[in-house]
Amino acid sequence: MIVIIMGVSGVGKTTAGAILAERLGWGFHDADDFHPKGNIEKMKAGVPLTDDDRLPWLAALRGLIRSQDADMVLACSALKQSYRDYLGDGRPDVVFVYLKGDASLVEKRLGGREGHFAGPGILESQLADLEEPEGALVVDASPAPESIAGEIIKGLGLKP
Repeated sequence: MIVIIMGVSGVGKTTAGAILAERLGWGFHDADDFHPKGNIEKMKAGVPLTDDDRLPWLAALRGLIRSQDADMVLACSALKQSYRDYLGDGRPDVVFVYLKGDASLVEKRLGGREGHFAGPGILESQLADLEEPEGALVVDASPAPESIAGEIIKGLGLKP
């Protein structure tokens, strides 16, 4: 199974995803590590990414997913349904978990971040691009990451 934890920047995808993967004994990847340098520079400057900007990044992630022969957790914004369809590639073993948080929570988290290229300046564009998923497990982003990981395990019926 490949669990893609999605949502806007700052909801806790990476932190909760790493905890989830550790509890399950699965591999973990952060989609941020796959962004081309130009995307990172744009986000650092608070410039929203376009679909064209995201295409090489999505292709790299799809390649990662296709190459997996073991269970994995991927933290990835996957904001639009078309991105999720592309990443899922029609595979029944790819499931999406939507970490849903209100804008004030996310803005506060982004404001407290240090050393990450995605700051508060991109939140508005991410919220504008976000197409809430249908059929995904929806998990509240406000609890502690350990609790979020537990909710995902419970919601997907996984055994830690």
